[in-house]
Amino acid sequence: MKKLNLILLLLLFVFAESFAQEKNILQQLEEIAIIDQKVMMPMRDGVRLATDIYRPKSDKPVPIIFSRTPYNFNSYRDGELVTRTLQTALEAVKNGYAYVVQNERGRFFSEGEWDILGVPLTDGYDAFEWMSKQSWSNGKIGTIGCSSTAEWQMAVASLNHPAHTALVPQAYGAGVGRIGNLYEQGNWYRGGAGQMLFTAWLYGTQHDPLAPKLPEGLEQKDLIRLQRFYDMAPRYPRVDWAQGLSHLPVQDIIKNVNGPQGIYEEMITRKPNDPKWYEGGLFHDDMEFEKPAFWFVSWYDVASTPNLAMYNHIIANAKDPKIRDNQYLVIAPTLHCAFTRATENTIVGERSMGDARLPYDELTYAWFDYWLKGEESEIIQKMPKVRYFTMGSNKWQSSDTWPPKEAQMVTYYLDSKGKANSRLGNGVLTTKRPGKDNPDTFQYDPMDPVNSYGGNVCCTGNAVQGGSFDQQEMELRDDILVYTSEPLAQGIEVSGFIEAKLFLSSDVKDTDLTIKLIDVYPDGRAYNLDETIQRVRYREGYDKEVFMEKGKVYEVNLTPMSTSNYFEKGHRIRIEISSSNFPRFDRNMNTGGNNYDETEGIVATNNIHHSSRYPSSISLPIIKK
Repeated sequence: MKKLNLILLLLLFVFAESFAQEKNILQQLEEIAIIDQKVMMPMRDGVRLATDIYRPKSDKPVPIIFSRTPYNFNSYRDGELVTRTLQTALEAVKNGYAYVVQNERGRFFSEGEWDILGVPLTDGYDAFEWMSKQSWSNGKIGTIGCSSTAEWQMAVASLNHPAHTALVPQAYGAGVGRIGNLYEQGNWYRGGAGQMLFTAWLYGTQHDPLAPKLPEGLEQKDLIRLQRFYDMAPRYPRVDWAQGLSHLPVQDIIKNVNGPQGIYEEMITRKPNDPKWYEGGLFHDDMEFEKPAFWFVSWYDVASTPNLAMYNHIIANAKDPKIRDNQYLVIAPTLHCAFTRATENTIVGERSMGDARLPYDELTYAWFDYWLKGEESEIIQKMPKVRYFTMGSNKWQSSDTWPPKEAQMVTYYLDSKGKANSRLGNGVLTTKRPGKDNPDTFQYDPMDPVNSYGGNVCCTGNAVQGGSFDQQEMELRDDILVYTSEPLAQGIEVSGFIEAKLFLSSDVKDTDLTIKLIDVYPDGRAYNLDETIQRVRYREGYDKEVFMEKGKVYEVNLTPMSTSNYFEKGHRIRIEISSSNFPRFDRNMNTGGNNYDETEGIVATNNIHHSSRYPSSISLPIIKK
């Protein structure tokens, strides 16, 4: 009995401490900050956006850290106090900033109709205008956020509001539209194939037009009262996306699980170069960008390549040399928005990355102190332009550029005796250009696709677990071609963009080509590094569809991959090639049709050619150690 009483007392103490901590965050904030919640900030068309403001109790004007989001930041959920936003605000105020967080139009307490990425762009501009004119503002605003709280920043920066002084975009890929030959259109596509993350994400995000909403024009005092028991957040039933994403046609996936109607049904019909991609909140390479930015990318996120291409694009195209010289980049070995969750032994999937921690708060506040307060910072003075994590050697490294200048492209050619099917086949990866063509043949059945296993993903619920996993069992499938180098005589670092060129013939009008880069350990473990896909109809560009003729050989250049990985001595370099990676990417039905409205596919017989005439290859940016 005494032992039971002791346990009960201990549990009560822990509960009391937890409750006190929640209260203490709010009390600490109230002691040092003026809290102004549910300020309805007016936009130029009269729509008002719900905004919470936390600013120091001071007569001195202060800089603003601004976070704009489609997500729920309400201080109460189900009548209980939620402290996450309060904690962020507390840290900002302690550091001498006003922290302002705002919902995009049509989200939660904000008025208007929601569209993805918070369009119109003028909402961001109008918010900067309103904040910069407040008596408590010093006229300098820094923006910060991860994922959908980051993605709007680039396009709004192109409007060049004078108060928008600096950015910290983190995992910002869904805000990147077209950059050079990359037509991601906000992660909707990769190589012209649909990425299925938005299907699952929009199920829980898009607003059904028939859903109840608060009346417009409510007063702040009423909104503050309502927020304590009504947070405007719908509770959608949980979906088993491992099964749900398999439904055909793709355009009816959300409908099939009785989800909300909304923007998905329209977006799924857009092609990679649809004019509507250029009307919304995406940043495209014909826009200006003249703001200093501190960029954060992850190796196992869904958009490392377009994110890095965006960084390089700004450096190459900013008009002001000061802006070109003030673009900084961190590349971590983590999953989507998991920077701060790195530990002394960071496990991503099944692979240990070692100690992948960085002092992220210290870095971002030093950045804002420099640009918004004008304070000199030793951290900023010593900060490398690019800080990147090399997996395998498990260490942080620095460079003046991405890729590092020391990286030299080395081409590895595909070769076999005509049977590269599975890791038990005879596919090899060699620096020697092959002679005779012994094409490798596999069948791709859309009804039995290669399943995604780990990878560089985001937001697919339980359908795909991101990260690095041993691919050996997957590599036993005959519809995966496997090409492996000899064991390395010395260790090499691969850091940069990875290019792949494949020569394909097929018996169908259209199909996909997928590729995956693998680090093979001496004991056989095969850890995935990055992956990509190309829908063959777009091999000549995304403004047209060019279908194949039966038996004719076509050159297909895949969208680049990206990584930094040290292949130790004795390890081998491997690539996998197939025609599906599902449900990371949608399935090509092989018909030449729309895919999104099709329920039946046809089996494709695909051939990968490798010879002096058809030099299928992968080019790696190698730094010899």
